[in-house]
Amino acid sequence: MIQAGSGEHLGAHWDGQGVNFALFSSAAYAIELCLFNSSWQQVQCFNLPGHQDGVWSGYLPGCEPGQRYGYRAHGPWVPAEGLRFNPSKLLIDPYARALDGVLQWSGALYDYDHSTTGTSLQPNLTDSATYVPKSVVTGPVGEALVARPRIPWTEVIIYEANVRGYTMRHPDIPESDRGRFSGMSNGKILEYLKALGITSLELMPVHAMIDEGFLIGKGLKNFWGYNSINFFTPESRYACQDAGREFREMVNAIHEAGIEVILDVVYNHTGEGGGKGPTLSFRGIDNLSYYRTDPEDPGHYFNDTGCGNTINADHPRVQALITDSLVYWHETMGVDGFRFDLAPVLGRNALEFDPAHDLLRQINDDPRLIDARLIAEPWDPGPGGYQLGQFPSSWAEWNDEYRDSLRRFWRGDEDQLSGLAKRLHGSSDIFEAIGKPPQASINFVTSHDGYTLRDLVVMSRVTTRPMVRITVTAIRIISAATTDTRVRRQMRRSIN
Repeated sequence: MIQAGSGEHLGAHWDGQGVNFALFSSAAYAIELCLFNSSWQQVQCFNLPGHQDGVWSGYLPGCEPGQRYGYRAHGPWVPAEGLRFNPSKLLIDPYARALDGVLQWSGALYDYDHSTTGTSLQPNLTDSATYVPKSVVTGPVGEALVARPRIPWTEVIIYEANVRGYTMRHPDIPESDRGRFSGMSNGKILEYLKALGITSLELMPVHAMIDEGFLIGKGLKNFWGYNSINFFTPESRYACQDAGREFREMVNAIHEAGIEVILDVVYNHTGEGGGKGPTLSFRGIDNLSYYRTDPEDPGHYFNDTGCGNTINADHPRVQALITDSLVYWHETMGVDGFRFDLAPVLGRNALEFDPAHDLLRQINDDPRLIDARLIAEPWDPGPGGYQLGQFPSSWAEWNDEYRDSLRRFWRGDEDQLSGLAKRLHGSSDIFEAIGKPPQASINFVTSHDGYTLRDLVVMSRVTTRPMVRITVTAIRIISAATTDTRVRRQMRRSIN
């Protein structure tokens, strides 16, 4: 039988004799821990007996690594008020270190009955356990990490790659390793990267992700990976068997080649999407804590990401989730740094971006991350969405002014020398006033959002450049001119 547990550390922690389970949910009536066998059959359920400061906990003697589990949250069903508790939906542990299986799209994943609409939404009572990946209890992580390369900022040259795309058709990689972490650690790949002269390999998202339903309907998959559903677990499609072990082995191989590993991390939203998306984890556990909703209409999400939902960076438990995740990937998985997708979301309060936001400050000041590279993508679609030069002291930032100046110069535009010189000199007009060194500028030229470098320099006319400039300008104008709170709130609500 389950015993009283500890709420000190969230997640499932094995101590050699049993497992302590702890989950945060501030508004639930009860949290049910459900155990599954290897065939995904539910074999036993327990109500977590401990409840203090919103953390539910329980200790299960005899439970061991490899045990599959999930949660069911019992609480009020009032969607108009942002309360979406539905115990028929099996929920992934936000702190799970491993997942078993992949999401299978089904109507059972939705917490509401599609035959009801508006304020009369009724719960969907179909059990979703058959279709949701199971959280897995983990044990010791295995082999030790090798020493980090520790390259000075002044020498860093970053190369962006997608684990699957970069290795999928390489003729020197065994077919069984293509598209996987083991492929990225192949000696031929590492020899080539070293020959390029790079120091740091930035991997596009590797957190556990899901393919959007509309893609599955077309027989497609999410290739880039900006649709995370868990912030601690490596994506299983990049592994042969054990994603965690294989990721660490890849990091060790890359480090042995003298190259750093930087992860592109997507903490700004989750794969649950807007109010009509599936309920897989956060929404069903504590919707109002994890997501930013309209205070005057909490049934609607703010959509500062363009992906249907926005993480609630103001909530202390969300802040802890993100910092705990960063520390885990840095200390346990060996990652050297992080590029934060749509980083202004992490510094936005109820209405606007705040350079001194608690979450940004915590990441900046956490002693466990003192030697981790922190790189912001300093723009997003939300209010005040362009924030180049506004991130804390330890953060570097993607510098689109460098990109634009260099591209205009290459294209042969007139009167570009002085602007280019300013960028090559470290963009002091952007960073010096706030006391940041030239190394704060990530002088990028191309990324996944556009042409490859080869295509960029061989094309005689880049026709999409003006379109990109207009889009960015429009975001700036909206942010500066729209001060009416009601209008700004309406702009941020997701379309349901």
